[in-house]
Amino acid sequence: MLRTLSAATARRWADLAMSALSAEREAIDRINVFPVADGDTGTNLLQTMRAAVRTLDEAAPDTLGGVFAALAKGALGGACGNSGMLLSQAIRGVAEQLRDAETADGVAWREALRRADELARRAVAEPQEGTVLSVLRAAARGAQHSEDLAEVVRSSTRAAIDALAATPAQLPVLSEAGVVDAGGRGLVILLDALHAVVVDGEWLAPNSPVPAESDLLEHESSFDYEVMYLLADTDAERAESLRGRLGGLGDCVSVVGDGADAWAVHVHCDDIGGAIEAGVETGRVHRIKVTRFADQQAAYARDVAVLACVPGDVLGEVFAAEGADVLVTGSIPVPAELREAIVGTGAGHVVVLPNDLDTALVVERAVAGQSGEGPEVVVVPTASPVQGLAALAVHDPHRRRADDQVAMAEAAAATRRGELYVADAEALTWVGRCRPGDILGLIDGEVVLIGEDLTTTARELLTRMLTAGGELATALVGDNTPPELPGELSAHLRRAHPEVEMTSYPAGALDSLLLIGIE
Repeated sequence: MLRTLSAATARRWADLAMSALSAEREAIDRINVFPVADGDTGTNLLQTMRAAVRTLDEAAPDTLGGVFAALAKGALGGACGNSGMLLSQAIRGVAEQLRDAETADGVAWREALRRADELARRAVAEPQEGTVLSVLRAAARGAQHSEDLAEVVRSSTRAAIDALAATPAQLPVLSEAGVVDAGGRGLVILLDALHAVVVDGEWLAPNSPVPAESDLLEHESSFDYEVMYLLADTDAERAESLRGRLGGLGDCVSVVGDGADAWAVHVHCDDIGGAIEAGVETGRVHRIKVTRFADQQAAYARDVAVLACVPGDVLGEVFAAEGADVLVTGSIPVPAELREAIVGTGAGHVVVLPNDLDTALVVERAVAGQSGEGPEVVVVPTASPVQGLAALAVHDPHRRRADDQVAMAEAAAATRRGELYVADAEALTWVGRCRPGDILGLIDGEVVLIGEDLTTTARELLTRMLTAGGELATALVGDNTPPELPGELSAHLRRAHPEVEMTSYPAGALDSLLLIGIE
């Protein structure tokens, strides 16, 4: 449990938040009904966060204030949609409050949340309750009752979760659709990711149900287009005047800055030329983006699915929670069963994650034997469920298909896989002879360790896997694994590799005691 935030922990939060948004992107898009049901809030939040992290990578600051300043700059420059604009201002508020800070305790963080709330609310011409603004205000107020960092983070996250649950009562359109606010859900994910960093990998937010597409209310905008651009060579007075002019052209108006000389502009309107002309008369307009809502809604129909092959229901729930369709194979799938699962996704393009070397062979043969009819199928080579989860984390159906497949394959290939087994017979391995009952540690399928004590061997295996570096460790815990082992490994990482974040998932019946992935 952390007592203060540092540059390293803020960086861990940014990476974990981006990963969590990636996993939840599709679910957030599905519940996006306000202010326009254009199905892109999750995508916009993820793209904005990616831009923020990309700028952070390029700047590589070594102070806490520097980390958030880089994130704020990147978020503003890459803000997508109204939700992205608000996220950029929330991060800017944190950055301003922590500008000169090396570290931040609970008091500093609650003040940062207060400033984030202030700037995000100021960014919107007509703030609406029942949206991300309500959730952020609740988080800021929930943080005011403690000075301990962990308690401040816990209280603010719980307050945000409660506020999110209350959004349908504040906005009739949400109540009619049976969903919570999409932007608010995204914010809860960001806050919960910080809680996981501060409080030893503990997540607080429950899984929110996502209604079927046919159950969603179609809430139309009064306008046909979303116009966004960046603005330079202006000042606060002219920016405020621009906000007023855009308010006369449309709604959902935001004109937000970085506190220096960069501004981002957003409006829903019909007069595209008028919105851009108003910006040109205010300063230097660049990076113009215009989206027609009708085109966006037409593209909302599902055309890409990821099908994960898993050995059991428990592991299937893990992949389903990350947005995948699931085929529980038991051991090796039957080709006909696999083809039926592919067609059953209802998507025109299916990416298959075999998650096992033997399964991969069956999948490749089944796909090769397909007729020309049916979905287009691509197999991403994943030799273990930990590689499958890594590939799924970077999946983006809005990206060019070829680029998305390459990204998924690269993520899988970059994930080193470790396994722990109990030897059931005497055998000769690459590192010597093992006897029944010995603990075997494998890396990428090869035995590298033989031990007598499970915890000691697991620690040594994890240490060896990290010799080549790593930022995220994922542990899949089998039914026969001692329940205290993941916690002991997390404690080991905090002592020996504090830069590495560890996440554990129950995996049900596994041949191994533990599967470990290092990204």
